[in-house]
Order: sequence, then C-alpha cells, then structure tokens
Amino acid sequence: MTYATDRLHEEIAYVAYHFHWALDDILDLEHADRLRYTGEIAKINTRMRGPG
Repeated sequence: MTYATDRLHEEIAYVAYHFHWALDDILDLEHADRLRYTGEIAKINTRMRGPG
C-alpha cells in the first residue's frame, strides 16, 4: 500500500511545527504512531482555543 506524498508531507510538517522534532525522527515513526501524534496535537490545539 502506498501513502499519498502530499498527506505524508502534511503530517511531517504538522508534527515538526508543533513538537520541533527533526525530520528523521518523524520519518522513523510508524504510520499509525504519526497519525496518533497528529491527532493528539489537534486535541491540544482544540483545548487551547477553548470554548468557541
């Protein structure tokens, strides 16, 4: 199974921006782990924005 390059770049940029991790560290993550981190970052951002 292949993974869309654009989507991969989005995930990498999202994690790198928020956690300041190196590219190699992010690429070493399994796909499921990277998705988990992007989900957790999204939850943090939602909580920080507070009630809408």
